[in-house]
Amino acid sequence: MIPALRIGTAGWSYPHWNGVVYPKNRTGGFHPLDFLSKKFSLVEINSSFYQPLKPELASVWVHKVEANPDFQFTAKLQRRFTHERVLDPSEIDEFKRGLWPLLRAHKLGAVLMQFPWAFRFTPENQEFLIRLRRAFSEFPLVAEMRHASWLAEEALGTFLDYKIGFCNIDQPAYINAMPPTAYLTSGVGYVRLHGRSPDDALGGLAPGVGAQHDYLYSEAELAEWKKRIENIGRHAESTYVVLNNDAAGKSVVNALQLEALFSGRAASAPKELRRRFPLELERFRGFEQQCLFSAA
Repeated sequence: MIPALRIGTAGWSYPHWNGVVYPKNRTGGFHPLDFLSKKFSLVEINSSFYQPLKPELASVWVHKVEANPDFQFTAKLQRRFTHERVLDPSEIDEFKRGLWPLLRAHKLGAVLMQFPWAFRFTPENQEFLIRLRRAFSEFPLVAEMRHASWLAEEALGTFLDYKIGFCNIDQPAYINAMPPTAYLTSGVGYVRLHGRSPDDALGGLAPGVGAQHDYLYSEAELAEWKKRIENIGRHAESTYVVLNNDAAGKSVVNALQLEALFSGRAASAPKELRRRFPLELERFRGFEQQCLFSAA
């Protein structure tokens, strides 16, 4: 394994994971984060994209994953800053308050600035990115750019100069889409795999009905990304790999497969998930659905 490599899913609170990833019949003390942290060492918080985190809730999350000392969160910056481009000091302070419990507990690996495809590399957008970086200077920041114009030498120079991590993404093909890359512009290496469904283009197009995040990576496709992740992790202080294809629990399937590619061994997988993906999880041993993941 690459030192400080963490692989996990984007989000964890999905109704369609009940009875598939999570037990159908839960005990009173069940919590999804406790469940996932027994298997993975990373979860990306996506609810923070829509509203600030409540500090007391962030503290609860820290407690739920404490059984895994290597576990860390990453969190998406609120769209209010990246999409609406509002940099109100009071809103910035409120958002930071929700992150402090994670940072102080050494459980926050990075904050992801996810920009839309329309956010192209221009002098104005370059300056906004710098302002946003300064506004959240206390946190390790990573930027996900979906438009290929950010591959320009001057654009990458901005990432390097301001210690902004570059988010390497896999996404459906469309005009001027960011291609697969293996860049490292700060101490934080970051990879997000969105899937490749043509009905789920990230370029500002309306996704197909029911198609969003509905893609299962093949082992060959994961092996391609394994090489890129190795190139990134060779020089990064920490590397985060996030699977964002949550439909039908496919992000969990691919995260398990990717973990196995790096470790050389297949661990445990939820029984119902193994039943639904028998070929992909054939080598993975099962466990009773009412139990937690094994510590293997």
